[in-house]
Amino acid sequence: MTVKRILVVDNEQYIQEVAKICLETVAGWEVVTASSGKEGITQAETYQPDAILLDVMMPDMDGITTFEKLQANAATKEIPVILLTAKVQSSDRRRYAQMGIVTAIAKPFNPLELANEVATALGWKLGS
Repeated sequence: MTVKRILVVDNEQYIQEVAKICLETVAGWEVVTASSGKEGITQAETYQPDAILLDVMMPDMDGITTFEKLQANAATKEIPVILLTAKVQSSDRRRYAQMGIVTAIAKPFNPLELANEVATALGWKLGS
C-alpha cells in the first residue's frame, strides 16, 4: 500500500503546519509544503503529489494563476487540485469546476475534518 502524498501550497506558515499535522495524523498521508505559487510548481514537479491543496490568495502569484501554470505543465497537469479559499459561493464553485479544479474547501477549515474533506472530494478511502 503506497502512502498518498499531498502538496499544501499556502503563504501562511500556520496554515501549512496545521494542514500538515492534520493530514499526517488523521490520514497518515505524507505532506510536502510550499509557501508560494512558484515554489508550489517546483515542488509539484519534484514530488509528483497525489493531490495539491492550493491557497487562492497569495502574493506574487495567486492560486488561480498557479493552477493555470500547473495545468500548462505536462509534468503536473494530471495532479488533482483542491483550492483553500475564503471565497466559496456557488458562483465561485461553478467557475472552479469549469476550470478543472476538484473542489474548494473554505478557510478557515476545521482541522479535524480536513483529511475527510480531501478524501471525499478525491474519492479516496481514509487510511489508504
